[in-house]
Amino acid sequence: MSGGSAVSVVVPVKDEAGNVAPLAREIAAALSAEPDHEIVFVDDGSGDDTAAVLAGLKSEIPALRVLRHGCNLGQSRGIRTGVLAARGGIIVTLDGDGQNDPADIPKLLALLRADPKAGLVSGVRVKRRDTASRRLASRLGNGIRNALLGDGAADTGCGLKAFRREAFLALPYFDHLHRYLIALVQREGWTVAFVPVNHRPRLTGASKYTNFGRLLVSIQDLLGVRWLQRRHRGPADVREL
Repeated sequence: MSGGSAVSVVVPVKDEAGNVAPLAREIAAALSAEPDHEIVFVDDGSGDDTAAVLAGLKSEIPALRVLRHGCNLGQSRGIRTGVLAARGGIIVTLDGDGQNDPADIPKLLALLRADPKAGLVSGVRVKRRDTASRRLASRLGNGIRNALLGDGAADTGCGLKAFRREAFLALPYFDHLHRYLIALVQREGWTVAFVPVNHRPRLTGASKYTNFGRLLVSIQDLLGVRWLQRRHRGPADVREL
């Protein structure tokens, strides 16, 4: 791959054996107009046949790469593993449960490429296909987070994002980083754009998150990200003389 404008789609998955094959084919179809791309699935220590299903697809989808964690490390680590291994200068992430629609990928790529100052384009799910309790928890969480961080994001839980690899690699890493990408990319001086995207119901498997579990970690994370914002003097204007 030539880097730069080449695209690497990174998909962290855990125990999604029933979803990964149709999802990989949809991603490949969505990227049919991209001459330089790859699809990187990161199996985060699945206990089912996810890794085997993905390995079996490699002959069908030449652009497919499969990485595997020896144990479960979480979604943020899966994204980081994929980004570190990526060969493209532009990264697209989406969830491995099939609820994000790969057909929206070209829309995000177009917006990112149109503005050299944009570090990230984030999807905003128009019609959430989740339970009422999850939608309510998401609205409350987004409201509290936005009030504290001021990042202007209405849907940080949407896994469909496109960003510049260099922007991601400049960020301080911590587990659950993926929920604060918008605020941290802005912290580094990049702009962030938002675009409405489709959201689909989960067809197989089960969610790996609970509302209560998210609440327990989000309080510490929010305070930590707020600290990172306050302890930053802004991007440096570096010139070689």
